[in-house]
Amino acid sequence: MDSLQSLIAAEALQPIDPRVTAFAKTIVAPFGDTARAVIFYGSCLREAQLDGLMLDFYVIVSDYGAAYRAANKAGWMARANALIPPNVFPAAHDNLAAKYAVLSEADLARACSMQAGDVSVWARFAQPVRIVWSADADAEARAIDALCAAPVTLLRHAAPVAGSASADPLHVWRTGFTRTYGAELRAERGDRPDKVVDFAPDHYAAVGEAIAREVPDLAAMPRDEADARWAKLRARGKRLTVARLAKASFTFAGGIDYLAWKINRHAGTQIEIQPWQRKWPLVAALFLVPRLLKSGAVK
Repeated sequence: MDSLQSLIAAEALQPIDPRVTAFAKTIVAPFGDTARAVIFYGSCLREAQLDGLMLDFYVIVSDYGAAYRAANKAGWMARANALIPPNVFPAAHDNLAAKYAVLSEADLARACSMQAGDVSVWARFAQPVRIVWSADADAEARAIDALCAAPVTLLRHAAPVAGSASADPLHVWRTGFTRTYGAELRAERGDRPDKVVDFAPDHYAAVGEAIAREVPDLAAMPRDEADARWAKLRARGKRLTVARLAKASFTFAGGIDYLAWKINRHAGTQIEIQPWQRKWPLVAALFLVPRLLKSGAVK
């Protein structure tokens, strides 16, 4: 039987489109020796045609201060990254577009664990991802350790609230992803968590079996404690989404256009950004989010 470590490593280290690897190398180059790994994740991982899409990367660094100094970026960005991780930036290479988030190794480990204060990292890294670049074997191993922790964290939260046993062996995974989608401001339609699981059912079944063998107390958390944790994650997640959006208006050129594109793509809306909104993206975002919540475009 495969261990959790071997399953996650085999998935994360699979070959990927060479353009993605080349893109990751250009993104990480400015960070010099502080760069530790690049993780490719998200819906684009499930697409064969990447042109016209927005790729998603996490750049893992050793230290925020040193990383931003190496990249000749403003000092306040390092402080903002540490206060409300991650910072998000746009990038383009070889006719591909991406956004990349910057996270330290320490924050990556924490954000994938039960100590995480929100779901944003472990919910994404509980899914199949790829390590498309690493500085050395130690950096790769640290990234894989975090990627192993993420699905355990998801199932620890999901198992106590999943209800009675279901004929669907992936029921707990579906429950977990449904809860995580509800713990952020997300534009995706309600069937998105099911689609995430249905894309790689064999992966989730194998990882779930490995976790069940290696983590015998997976559902040990009492139901009322789990419900309270989910309520706290949901409340904090909504606030953090707005805070990160506000921060991105300073770090992400064209961020308001990306926000509109993302919502239109996933929610079927027809949002058009006006010139004044591009000039004042923070103000626009603060007006846009309540409107979208009221309409149900994001939840």
